Amino acid sequence: MRLYSYWRSTTSYRVRIALNLKGIAYDSIPVDLIKGEQAADDYAALNPIKGVPTLITDDGALITQSMAILDYLDHVVSEPALLPRDDLTQRAHVLAAAMVFATDVHPVNNLKVVKKVKSLSDDATGLAWMQDWMRQGFAAYDALIAPDTPFSFGDMPDLADICLVAQLYNAHRWNVDLSPFPRLQEIEMRCLALPSFQAAKPENQKDATL
Repeated sequence: MRLYSYWRSTTSYRVRIALNLKGIAYDSIPVDLIKGEQAADDYAALNPIKGVPTLITDDGALITQSMAILDYLDHVVSEPALLPRDDLTQRAHVLAAAMVFATDVHPVNNLKVVKKVKSLSDDATGLAWMQDWMRQGFAAYDALIAPDTPFSFGDMPDLADICLVAQLYNAHRWNVDLSPFPRLQEIEMRCLALPSFQAAKPENQKDATL
C-alpha cells in the first residue's frame, strides 16, 4: 500500500498507527502541507479535498479521509480490531469517543481553518482558538471513556486511543494545559510505549523536519 501523508498531520498519524498495529506494510509518500504540495494538480486529482491522508491499496483502490481509511483497514485485517465487533453498544461508545476528535476538534483546528482564523485576526487569536477547541474535546472525551481500564475502553488500544494520541500530539505542540486530564496522559504514555505507536510518531517519519 502507499500512504500519502504529512509528518505532522493528525489524520495521517491516525492511519500510520492503525497500519502498524495491524502489521500492514506500506510506503509513505510525503506531501508537504506547508509548501502547499497538496494543492498541486497531480495530487488534487487523487484527493479532491487537497488534504492528507490518501491511501492507495494493494489492488489500486484510492481511499481518502482518515476515518474511512481506518474503517477499510479494520475490515481488511480484522485483528487487532479497532472497534468491538460483538457488542454493538460498546462499538458505538468507542466510535463516539473517537469522533470527538475526528468530527468536533480536528475540523475546526486543521491547517486551512486556522490559517483563515489568523488571517481575520492574529496569531495569538489563532492559538487561543486551537487551544480552546482541544480543551473542550479532551473534557468530553474524558467523560465518555471507561474510568478504570488501561486504555480508553479496555486492555488494548482501539480506534478511540488512536484518535486521542494523534490529538494529544497537537496539544503538546500548541502548549495546551493537560493537567486537568491525568487519565488521558496515562493512556497516551501506555500507547506510546507500544512499537506500533512509536513508529507512527511524527518525529519518526522520513519527512520530519524538527
